[in-house]
Amino acid sequence: MAHVHTLSRRDARRVAIRAQLLQRERPTDLLSMVRHLTLLQLDPISAVAPSADLVAWSRLGSSYSPSDLRAALDDRRLFELRAMVRPAEDIALYRADMAAWPGTGELKDWQEFRRDWVLANDRCRRQILDRLRDAGPLPSRELPDTCEKPWGSTGWTNNKNVTQLLDLMVQRGEVAVAGRKRRDRLWDLAERVYPDGPVLPVEEAEQERDRRRLRALGIARVRGPEFPVEPADVGEAGEPAVVAVEGVRGEWRLEPALLDEPFHGRTALLSPFDRLVHDRARAQDLFEFEYQLEMYKPAAKRRWGYFALPLLHGDQLVGKLDATADRKAGALLVNAIHQDVPFTKAMAAAVDREIADLARWLQLDVRRISCV
Repeated sequence: MAHVHTLSRRDARRVAIRAQLLQRERPTDLLSMVRHLTLLQLDPISAVAPSADLVAWSRLGSSYSPSDLRAALDDRRLFELRAMVRPAEDIALYRADMAAWPGTGELKDWQEFRRDWVLANDRCRRQILDRLRDAGPLPSRELPDTCEKPWGSTGWTNNKNVTQLLDLMVQRGEVAVAGRKRRDRLWDLAERVYPDGPVLPVEEAEQERDRRRLRALGIARVRGPEFPVEPADVGEAGEPAVVAVEGVRGEWRLEPALLDEPFHGRTALLSPFDRLVHDRARAQDLFEFEYQLEMYKPAAKRRWGYFALPLLHGDQLVGKLDATADRKAGALLVNAIHQDVPFTKAMAAAVDREIADLARWLQLDVRRISCV
């Protein structure tokens, strides 16, 4: 029977921070950082900066330039898969799932629905493939919408059929994002985008993804909340662990190599989509950190701000920064600094330094509106 590790909350926090490369010693380059973290999440919201760039800046510091990410995507060292940037070699971990789409074994209702919807629109699917074969890469607006069965959705847009079909064709391994022109994704045949190489069988690939995810998270549940695209749990990867804190339940798995390493913390501003905080239940259990992304709330009902950045100090999440990049005014507007714990002078100074560094990286001046 495997040894079960018993961790204090502080031990668990430090494992998670080490795994996410948020200690004082920073990673040295973008590619090795993404390989370790396994992904950067793309998101169109850029109230401060795009999330993928914020995650990279939080690790690499102001030596990082968004042009580095664009270059790595352009030359295919990194690739985009379902709004996640991943190392090019990792496509081998997804190809077997693509070939088995919509899944193996007994299908769930939603899997059957998507399979049937694609079948009902097979003529459109084949026309998109033909168009890309002849003229790709192309933006979605230049692809034909001849779907016979519309995609039912609230918030309907004229191009919803095509974008939904493209997403499912990505999952089938037929098309891929070949690049971007401004904010538009450019689509092409997957065979012209993805690198050649051996494909891992479905079960072996899933186990390897679990291992890599645990290495990036440090500590995670065997089974956790469901997230689209990227799970938060890690199956049987690593070794079993218990977080010995009243109220923290569930089966945990640990990357044991991270447990006994020395810890050298620092202060960091994080994206709301940062993997340290992305699983809100885990952040609550390990860091006692309450957070909710509030951009979809009416302004009067927001507690922390439209795109509040979690504040990491040492081995604790200590607050949120409500800030906005006003590029026309040339200013990083600091609307509020919300303190979850009372800041010492040293903590306040460290947070101020990070805000100043963020502003320099954005090539903006800091302008304080108010502080809470």
